[in-house]
Amino acid sequence: MTTAQEFIPDDASTLDALKAAAPSCKGCELYQDATQVVFGRGDAHARVVFVGEQPGDVEDQKGLPFVGPAGHLLRRAVDEAGIDPAHVYITNAVKHFRFELRGKRRIHKTPDRVHIEACRPWLVSEFQLLRPEVVVVLGATAAKALLGPSFRVTQQRGRVLPWPGSAQHPADFPVEPAKLVATIHPSAVLRADDRDTAFGGLVADLRVVAGALRH
Repeated sequence: MTTAQEFIPDDASTLDALKAAAPSCKGCELYQDATQVVFGRGDAHARVVFVGEQPGDVEDQKGLPFVGPAGHLLRRAVDEAGIDPAHVYITNAVKHFRFELRGKRRIHKTPDRVHIEACRPWLVSEFQLLRPEVVVVLGATAAKALLGPSFRVTQQRGRVLPWPGSAQHPADFPVEPAKLVATIHPSAVLRADDRDTAFGGLVADLRVVAGALRH
């Protein structure tokens, strides 16, 4: 299977170097229709790393993660939870926008496992340069990328969990002793029938993250 690995420079020693190389990626077919690659952004020495699913339509156009409606909602939740955004890095498990056309509209389409696996080397490379205290998994796709298909966000959200990377992928994510907290993707709040309750749940989960940073 083709993956992103061949497009990652062997000598990439900074996040900026990885970001500069990412536009060349043809590790899966998603690059063909997306406007551009959307790499992670934020503090290279971040205490908290957020991992989402993939860029959306706005992110695809602007080339930055979490700048659309879900991103604005996440920023509100981060602020309400008491997490300093200056010490955050945010990225996605898949770096190109997957969508289907309905007329002139581009409608989000969940990445398949092949896309998650193809893009995984970028995420691995980011984590090899980051040393966060807490990793926040936003939604099911990010959970599959980091933790495998058996992890259930709905069952394990809002709890501080030990980082399982060394057991599952010993060469992949050397971030220990990072802690892990899973929660819903902010786009799920936007889709919820009761947005206030869903947003409150997201904030509550992120307050667990803020508490973990104090210990």
